[in-house]
Amino acid sequence: MTAPRLNSADQARANGLYTGPVGHGGAAGAESVVALIRESWARVEPESHDLAKHFYALLFEQAPETRELFPINMQVQRGRLLRAVVHVVHMVDQPDQLAPFLAQLGRDHRKFGVLARHYAALSQALISAVRQFNGPAWSRETEQAWVQAFELITGLMSRAAEAETGPASWLGRVIAHRRLSWDVAVVRVQTGAPIPYQAGQYLSVETPRRPRLWRYFSPANAPREDGILEFHVRAVPDGWVSRAIVAHTQAGDTWRIGPPMGQLPFHRTPGRGLLLVAGGTGLAPIKAMLEQLAQQSDSPRTELFVGGHGWSDLYDFASLRELSYRNSWLNVIPVVECEEPGASAELGTLADVITRYGAWVDRDVVVCGSPAMIRATVSRMLVAGTPLDHIHYDPFVMD
Repeated sequence: MTAPRLNSADQARANGLYTGPVGHGGAAGAESVVALIRESWARVEPESHDLAKHFYALLFEQAPETRELFPINMQVQRGRLLRAVVHVVHMVDQPDQLAPFLAQLGRDHRKFGVLARHYAALSQALISAVRQFNGPAWSRETEQAWVQAFELITGLMSRAAEAETGPASWLGRVIAHRRLSWDVAVVRVQTGAPIPYQAGQYLSVETPRRPRLWRYFSPANAPREDGILEFHVRAVPDGWVSRAIVAHTQAGDTWRIGPPMGQLPFHRTPGRGLLLVAGGTGLAPIKAMLEQLAQQSDSPRTELFVGGHGWSDLYDFASLRELSYRNSWLNVIPVVECEEPGASAELGTLADVITRYGAWVDRDVVVCGSPAMIRATVSRMLVAGTPLDHIHYDPFVMD
């Protein structure tokens, strides 16, 4: 939790990765460019799934060699593209937050074998798709805005990739697979060399049963010198990778693992305690943070609220309780939405239960879970009076 902050825009500038906000001609010019991008995207967003299909058709036509970089089934990939585009559109006027995200994305794309020329083909294909779906509303100024934005985006990504000297990916061997329920498994993987991630970040994983289909998981342990990673995997509907991992992974399988991503690690404020909020397998990055805190001599007073629909969703509660017994600074509170006989837990959603205790103004807050759970919890805490700058969560969820 006290690890150095991830790349900021200042660090990106220092490394030659960032050239300034979108737009030329001062603040007014930048605002005009941002407005054109957002307005043109808003017109096509209702048809974004068809737009994504059209984009990939154009890309594979213009640069046929890129087809080998993607899985046979493109459904998951199209969804990821849309989430990334929406995230960039929303953040295009906030370069201090956008720059480190794009730099991470560029480093991550090294594992696919993406080359500099592929970025130009990607830009042309996506702008062509947005132009076609905008129809008569498209203008020369809109075209220039998108071209300018993509010069920044692809420049950041490609320069970050070129500046990276570490491996594009790591190979890891599955050393244990333990199925906790029909839909949850704990998998331990050991890499030949430790991956330089921070507690709270996530890693992309490719498994032998789903080649070229990458899924993102947060290690549930702090970095270790022996390279062992523990992943908590829940099989989700239509989850090609997660269902295969839970049901079919075996010791001895070889996984390929991409570089660390995510903006959750943060500078803990001296004198403040911690409030940790975990829903479902959002517990994994929280557990990594707790392991890291347990290694420190100045661990702050920490409350962990871990929630689910029912008691069975609190799949790792026994180990959390044991962790709290060993560390007097940690208090673990189970939360369930449905009352069950014999279950001693707070009743309600995580957002309900946490705000019953007040505004937590004396705490740094970390929230991990599904996008819906994060939105609901953060919104309720802000209404309850929790300062926004006390709340930490990853602004972009890959899956």
